[in-house]
Amino acid sequence: RKICKWCKCSQEDHNLSSDADDDRKIGRLLSDSKYATLTARVKGGDGVRIYKRNRMIITNPIVSRKDPTFDTITYEWAPPGLTQKLAIQYMELIPKEMQPVAGTQGAAWRRRQLLRQLPLHDQDPSQCRGLAPGEAALMEDFVKSYKAEALGVGEVALPGQGGGAKEDGERSRPPEPNGAVDS
Repeated sequence: RKICKWCKCSQEDHNLSSDADDDRKIGRLLSDSKYATLTARVKGGDGVRIYKRNRMIITNPIVSRKDPTFDTITYEWAPPGLTQKLAIQYMELIPKEMQPVAGTQGAAWRRRQLLRQLPLHDQDPSQCRGLAPGEAALMEDFVKSYKAEALGVGEVALPGQGGGAKEDGERSRPPEPNGAVDS
């Protein structure tokens, strides 16, 4: 459902999903795609795949006269396949209030965006009401098509360095601070 049955507000306003729910949604999206390696099969879960959350923990020692202490920042999400240095630089490009630091408004904002961007009824015909049998088959074909052609994990590079060359010879763009993905 896109809206609440009782108050008619959007689903993300209620923050109804948990980390496990979010991981299942992303796992469902990435399953049967070339990014299935970012998922793991749930033991005893009837073939359900979940997203292997890529958390990043940064520990900075604070040296004082007596005992050393550590300043630790936990990001609920970080782009996969990056060195910690590049991931930190990527996170610094995101406005401070939108960085997905655990327990902050930025992490909650990212989860709300996932709810809005990954509704179940856009990925699974069985979650749609009122589809005719022919429409369900067409939707399954569409989902397979976008998983093969449009689903992607963007490359992250420092401004001016760009990633590998695109198919049409165009160079990759610098990192998008809003977590945009290349298609």
